[in-house]
Amino acid sequence: MSLNIDIMTSLSVFLGMLGPWQIALIVGAVLLLFGGKKIPELMRGLGSGIKEFKDATKEDEDPNQIQDKK
Repeated sequence: MSLNIDIMTSLSVFLGMLGPWQIALIVGAVLLLFGGKKIPELMRGLGSGIKEFKDATKEDEDPNQIQDKK
């Protein structure tokens, strides 16, 4: 339990240190690395992956609900 709290505290300290300039620098670096045309493709792939994951979790829930009703 103590380890969990320590990790959360260190994470919140790290995220608290990110200001608008640091975020802009990270976004700029991502744009330079991947380019403007590649980022929408990456986001589309991420979105479709999340959609497939949600669909798969719904399929797992449906058989359980059908068995509970019987």
